[in-house]
Amino acid sequence: MTSSGDVILREATEADWPAIWPFVAAVVADGETYAYPLDLTSEEARGWWLESPPGRCVVAVDGSGAVLGSAKMGPNRPGRGAHIGTASFMVDAAARGRGVGRALAVDAVEWLRDSGFRGIQFNAVVSTNVPAVRLWQSLGFSIIGTVPEAFDSRTHGLVGLHVMYLDLSS
Repeated sequence: MTSSGDVILREATEADWPAIWPFVAAVVADGETYAYPLDLTSEEARGWWLESPPGRCVVAVDGSGAVLGSAKMGPNRPGRGAHIGTASFMVDAAARGRGVGRALAVDAVEWLRDSGFRGIQFNAVVSTNVPAVRLWQSLGFSIIGTVPEAFDSRTHGLVGLHVMYLDLSS
């Protein structure tokens, strides 16, 4: 368990899913950051989100134990690609601006580094998700390419998806 201000990070459990699902559903329905199915069910999302070893899923909670956000991390690809990690993050809209995303991001980078991953690759960071792009760049990630018009944003229409990378080998 780690703490950053009033944000505490801990391993997620199945018992956390009822608190995670509402903000996962809201983020997906918002149509601005994740290319998940529009008709995503709780059971489908649980299978995608609650990462099992060799991956990991964490929740960010406040002092009362309320879940503020969650992150999942692990190998980006299986087999010969398993030395490169990846991660996904969602923060409850009511908790944004409190450092929850940054705490989750720093934890993921540290965990992936400590777990021996050689780098972190994000396959699909929506180009119009400026707060996320800024956060990743502030942690040393680079945009190594952009797939044009690969995401259909609810408000912006067709926008690019950045592939972002952080070298952990040094």
